[in-house]
Amino acid sequence: MRVHVVSDVHGATEALARAGDGADALICLGDLVLFLDYADHSRGIFPDLFGVDNAHRMVELRTARLFDEARALDRRLWDGIDRRSTIETAVRKQYAELFAAFPTPTYATYGNVDIPQLWPEYAAPGTTVLDGATAEIGGRVFGFVGGGLRTPMRTPFEVDEAEYAAKVEALGPVDVLCSHIPPAIPELCYDTEARRFERGSEALLEAIRRLRPKYAVFGHVHQPLVARTRIGPTELVNVGHFNHTRTPWAMEW
Repeated sequence: MRVHVVSDVHGATEALARAGDGADALICLGDLVLFLDYADHSRGIFPDLFGVDNAHRMVELRTARLFDEARALDRRLWDGIDRRSTIETAVRKQYAELFAAFPTPTYATYGNVDIPQLWPEYAAPGTTVLDGATAEIGGRVFGFVGGGLRTPMRTPFEVDEAEYAAKVEALGPVDVLCSHIPPAIPELCYDTEARRFERGSEALLEAIRRLRPKYAVFGHVHQPLVARTRIGPTELVNVGHFNHTRTPWAMEW
């Protein structure tokens, strides 16, 4: 059995269409939407609307953790524009292309920049969407936990710690724990290019210690200080920033 795992697709539609080549199944850990590419400020919904100079300034402010200034810039740019409908229109266009690229079968969960309520409209019968739920793939139990925790970035799908922990608890024993965000281990959460710690989950970390799955796989941190580590029998793997690598992480058994 061979399964390919991707995360942080961020609009890489053509590469996503090839991500399942040679695999029995594809797992996607979310962040399909490309709102603002921190590596190439000309790509994404934000620069399409407001230009590259404003995108560059927004990345600069967020990287410096000047979130009040970033929000002030955001309010000025959006003044007079219906934010919700404008973003939804752009996201729908991306989702139509991205979900059409998923191979069959695909098992997917949400990232923190995704909009879960739109997914049922685009997920074809060969795509199974899971969040706080499990699926058996090749005789192994895979548990899925989508979204992220609350941050100053205020991305679309962030939830409170209690809600996130309840989703982790609902899984029960699993062989592979799949999440968008990492467990709360500092070296897994630090992004070396953005120069900040992303939020990891204590609930995931506790579940790994308690359930001792064979793997815990995740994404979210695009340039992690450490991409892989181990806790007891569990291998913890950041599967990579797919928008950048265009290469899935492979699991075989």
